Amino acid sequence: MKEAMVNALNAQVNAEFYSSYFYLGMESYFQSLSLNGFAAWMRAQVQEEMFHGMKMYDYIHERGGKAVLEAIERPEQTWASPLACFEQVLAHEQKVTALINNLMDVAIENRDHAGKFFLDWFVGEQVEEESTVGAVVDKLRLIGDNSSALFLLDAELAKRIFTPPVK
Repeated sequence: MKEAMVNALNAQVNAEFYSSYFYLGMESYFQSLSLNGFAAWMRAQVQEEMFHGMKMYDYIHERGGKAVLEAIERPEQTWASPLACFEQVLAHEQKVTALINNLMDVAIENRDHAGKFFLDWFVGEQVEEESTVGAVVDKLRLIGDNSSALFLLDAELAKRIFTPPVK
């Protein structure tokens, strides 16, 4: 694997681990509001992002590269509302999509067919991520200040459980 690809993958490993930390800060925020379903949704997201990071970490080694871990930035931990928090989640996932697309560009530019094949899974994953989060944002906008509806959504979000995909 070419050095450019190893470097790009290492940067993405850091971004995925940051995402895990980012969602852990959000879980703490929702725990502090006693919105345990929202918190459970974020915990599943923490696990999913850690899975993504480890999948890339393992791939680097599988291809003969060396994973290099960098410092992880401290995430935000307070928001004005659950809607503001999920709007930030959507913006974050859109940013991650751009990062994955840039990583795919590196694979294409370096004619790394195995890398492109590996990254195809992440491209599809980001479509799902943005769609899922967008649906929650839409529901929160519809809810507005209706606390009863917020508690119903909290109960719905509590049902999410992270199940690692089969590799």
